[in-house]
This record gives sequence, structure tokens and C-alpha cells, in this order.
Amino acid sequence: MKVLGRSLIPALLAASIATACQTVQTTAGGAVGVDRTQMMMVSAQEVEQASRQQYQQMVAEARGKNALNRDPAQVQRVRTIVSRLAAQAGAFRQDALRWQWEVNVFSSNELNAWCMAGGKMAIYTGLIERLNLTDDEIAAVMGHEIAHALREHAREKVSKSMATGLGVSVAGALLGVGSAGQDLMGMVAKVSFELPNSREYEIEADRMGVELAARAGYDPRAAVTLWNKMAGASNGGPPQWLSTHPSHATRQRELVDYAARVMPLYERARR
Repeated sequence: MKVLGRSLIPALLAASIATACQTVQTTAGGAVGVDRTQMMMVSAQEVEQASRQQYQQMVAEARGKNALNRDPAQVQRVRTIVSRLAAQAGAFRQDALRWQWEVNVFSSNELNAWCMAGGKMAIYTGLIERLNLTDDEIAAVMGHEIAHALREHAREKVSKSMATGLGVSVAGALLGVGSAGQDLMGMVAKVSFELPNSREYEIEADRMGVELAARAGYDPRAAVTLWNKMAGASNGGPPQWLSTHPSHATRQRELVDYAARVMPLYERARR
């Protein structure tokens, strides 16, 4: 018996996905004007819980390898910078001021840093030491990563993945084949550490990152010198974890532009 015409399947897929989605405004635009709305299929609380569990696991693994916070002075330096940045998160979203912010330094030669949902962060010694980062440049790195968390880019990527999975699941049910189901913690880990960010996400993080740095009293122009150092360390291109960022020339031009826009904030913070 033919229960459903195949021509109706796309409409049902679209209806199912639309029902599960909600449009949200994760942050205020700030001085840099980031105001894109986002479609979400999972709650912020669920992603934050999964991120917290993943973070605890990674910290425990680093501790077990004696690769966690080995230089107290370096750790204090990083935590001081991050504390000043986090104190400015309210410019984009007030609830972030209540996040349980945490940052650790992982001993690794990688040029890497990240911030998970809810403010769980890490920076690698390779990034600090190989590039001889100044405080302003560390602020540029961590401001950029904090911006990803404020914009809930991981939640958005999980939602997009779930939308695809839902489409597959509904199609399978309608056609009588297949099944779908993914572990949220695994999805959060995948989008946080395996899947590169889109160019759109990176532009948003660049813009918000320089504003956070400026508001915290760090020179936003350091984002340009930071990028030049990273490009130089990678033979003119970005490290693999930045593989989908804008091109070097485009990124440099935009960072110069947005750093100039937020210089009044920096000058005010330095008074």
C-alpha cells in the first residue's frame, strides 16, 4: 500500500526541522555590530553541560600526563588576562557574567587555544612560547575564543548537524529505512575540536574579540601582529585549526579596520 507520495517528503522534512528550530539572538551587537540571528535545535544548557563534562575529561587527561599548568607564573599571567576579558562579556550578553569561567594552560607544542560553551578555556604553551606572545596578543587570542562561546557557535554547529540528522531520520521513517541518534557530548566535542569554524563565525569572533580586548584595556591592534606571527609560523598560511579562516590579506585588512573602530574603547579603558 502506498502511504505517502515521495513528492511530499521534502515538505515534511522541512516542516519537521522548522518545528524543532528556534530563532535566537545570542548577543547584543556591541560596537562592532554583530547582530546575526541564529537557528538553534538544542538548548544552551544542554550544550554547556556537555561542554563542561568534556572539559573536565580533557583537564583530567592533561593532569594525568603532567601537562597541566606546569608554570605557575605563566598560568597566573593567562588567568589575569582572561579575568579582565570575561569581566567585559556583559557588553555582549549579561548572563555571561554569571558563567563559571575557567582557563588552564596545557603543555603542548601546538599553536592552539579554545573556549567551550559556558566559558571553559585552554591555551597551549606552544602558542605562547613559540610565538613569544605579549599580553595584548594573548588577549587577542582569548578574546577571539571567548567570542565564539558568547555567540554559541558550537551550539549552532550542533544544531545544524542535528537538523541534517533529523532530515535523515524523518526520511528514513517515511521510507521505512534507517535510524538516527547521536550523543550530544560526542557532537559537542566534534564541533569544538574537529570541525573548523565557518568564515562567518570567524569574522564574528574577530570583530567581537578586538572589542573585548579593547574594553579590557588591551591594545586591539595586537590582533594584527598575532595573526602575522601565526601566519609566519605556518609558512604564510594559517595553522590547521584555522584552516577555514579568511585569507591572510583579507583577515589582516578587516582586523586593522575593526581595531581602529574600537580604539576609543581602548583609550577609555586605559585612562
